Amino acid sequence: MQDWQDSVPIYLQLRSMVIRRILSGSLAEGESVPSVRQVAADEKVNPITVSKAYQLLVDEDLLENRRGLGMFVTAGARDRALERERAAFLNDEWPHIRQRIELLGFGPGDLLGEGS
Repeated sequence: MQDWQDSVPIYLQLRSMVIRRILSGSLAEGESVPSVRQVAADEKVNPITVSKAYQLLVDEDLLENRRGLGMFVTAGARDRALERERAAFLNDEWPHIRQRIELLGFGPGDLLGEGS
């Protein structure tokens, strides 16, 4: 079961959890994802919350709903997710991380575990 962050809506955390699984390969292209009911029961969240997360992933062309069969990872999902996650990291997270690194006076050797 996931430890939920209070500062981020649960449906966005569920979306991120699925994306991590796609990027790591634990959810492969063409593979079915757990049902809304299963995820809701496992994670102890409302099924509507899971549906909202899955719908975001459908809108992003990472999942597809096969009528009567369930949700599946789309072909090319890993590449699309990787491209988006890299762009989000560089645009949203990296500037803050870089600023913190500079503020703390770290050098490249410190960050690579080599010392100064």
